[in-house]
Amino acid sequence: MTCYALTATTMDSLAPPPIGTSAKIPEEKTTVAMLRTLTVSLRRPLGRPCAAAPRVSATGTRCASSGSVNVSVPLNFWAGKRRTSHEKHTKENVYEPATGRVLCLLESCGAVDVDQAVNSAKSAFGHWSKMSGMERARIMIEAAHIIESRREEIAEIEVVNNGKSITEARLDVDSGRLCIEYYAGLACTLAGQHVQLPGGSFAYTRREPLGVCAAIGAWNYPFQIAAWKSAPALACGNSMVFKPSPVTPVTAVMLAEIYAKAGAPEGLFNVVQGSQDTGSLLCHHPDVAKVSFTGSVPTGKKIMEMASKGVKPVTLELGGKSPLLIFEDSDLENAVRGALMANFLSQGQVCSNGTRVFVQKDILPEFVEEVVKRTQAIEIGDPLLDSTRMGALVSQPHLEKVLSFVDQAKKEGAAVLCGGETFVPSDPKLKDGYYMTPCVLGDCTDEMTCVKEEIFGPVMSVLSFETEEEVLQRANNTTMGLAAGVFTRDVRRAHRVVEHLKAGSCFINNYNITPVEVPFGGYKMSGIGRENGQVTIEYYTQLKTVFVEMGDVDSLF
Repeated sequence: MTCYALTATTMDSLAPPPIGTSAKIPEEKTTVAMLRTLTVSLRRPLGRPCAAAPRVSATGTRCASSGSVNVSVPLNFWAGKRRTSHEKHTKENVYEPATGRVLCLLESCGAVDVDQAVNSAKSAFGHWSKMSGMERARIMIEAAHIIESRREEIAEIEVVNNGKSITEARLDVDSGRLCIEYYAGLACTLAGQHVQLPGGSFAYTRREPLGVCAAIGAWNYPFQIAAWKSAPALACGNSMVFKPSPVTPVTAVMLAEIYAKAGAPEGLFNVVQGSQDTGSLLCHHPDVAKVSFTGSVPTGKKIMEMASKGVKPVTLELGGKSPLLIFEDSDLENAVRGALMANFLSQGQVCSNGTRVFVQKDILPEFVEEVVKRTQAIEIGDPLLDSTRMGALVSQPHLEKVLSFVDQAKKEGAAVLCGGETFVPSDPKLKDGYYMTPCVLGDCTDEMTCVKEEIFGPVMSVLSFETEEEVLQRANNTTMGLAAGVFTRDVRRAHRVVEHLKAGSCFINNYNITPVEVPFGGYKMSGIGRENGQVTIEYYTQLKTVFVEMGDVDSLF
């Protein structure tokens, strides 16, 4: 296990409740209950133990608490171990969102480093691609078991680097593990097609790996995205070079070590740190066969342009400004829960969030009253406390950007029904963290900036509508199309509305659930390709057709 430089303090309050009991959490039917709905597809395998109690050191003190962790080990990884950069770039500070203190220094990779990482992946590909699907699956399953055994450790470091609550971080680690397990199961099912031709001749197809795949992650789900991108790639016989966001560089290298410990060939999964220059080197590298990117629309366009120079396929999971439609016949309790889940997971920093909440006019007052009450009850604070439901935003600049959207909304005539202000927790060590109160905006119109642009923070915009035809037209009036949701008791209306919503991931009477068995991706400017589900196999393989002549050549010459 990697030894991080830790200054641990005793925090018994962080311990999860014993098996069979639940933590004392106010309003148990609100955010906590909704978070638990995410675990429907994240249940632990039968026969395997649940996560251990929080890790403790030999002296009995907890291994992670806000303000106590310092990361001093190298964060780049290729050819089977952690590496320091060959180039002398200025090191960049990486901050702990909960406290605002420096967590570590980021050492960016230059051309020599990227070339070594790609060459390492290229070497591993030669061996890995020749292994049977069953052999690859065994290693991936072992990696999943290691993740399960280190669940709490990974989740804690994710919280320290990202700022989200420990409750959500555990679910993210589970999602990453399950994704690896899922694609391990598909590794030995990859097959082609046999086509009978005249005269006894025939043709067949082979589904073959692409080679070295580059992946560029986002800062909102650092570990989960690394797993979501690597699992299908490796299952198909590819190798990977992964670049995390420079804001959250810590946990991707933990995944690299886990794959290595599970028995993966040296260089199968590599990590290079850096910002856009490092990403550009990856996209332009002649030995990189494919690029997968999660992030903003403007950056996605640049990735696509760079990949086009080498005619490389891309998978792009980009931004969204998704609509959530709540009809008057909805179960109001579920609709409120769904709206909270659609806006406040990970401090609102979720690309698929349903931030445009359209509520049918007759139930608008009742809905707004209840959603405001629930939003005001969300517990903000130390993200490593089990009772916390909203941690810190990822950085000070991002916090300021989100707050500026609230100010702009007020100038344009929106009413701040609650929240939208900086928040200072009572714990003195958290006073410099990047916290804000979750915000609900009322009296919103389609022309407002808060309704048109992706805020990527805990800001819900509530709009009213009267008819189904009207709300569909307004819901689709966006350049993006990542997700959409509808709440109604009318099953015919639900399917009719979903048919007309221009979005890649649609939810009926729920929101923001992402089981790994189901494809995820967007329409329009929200991206190209899909992640998760069986279809993703097609994005990490190429099809070869083989013609077999069983007779003589019928030549015209």
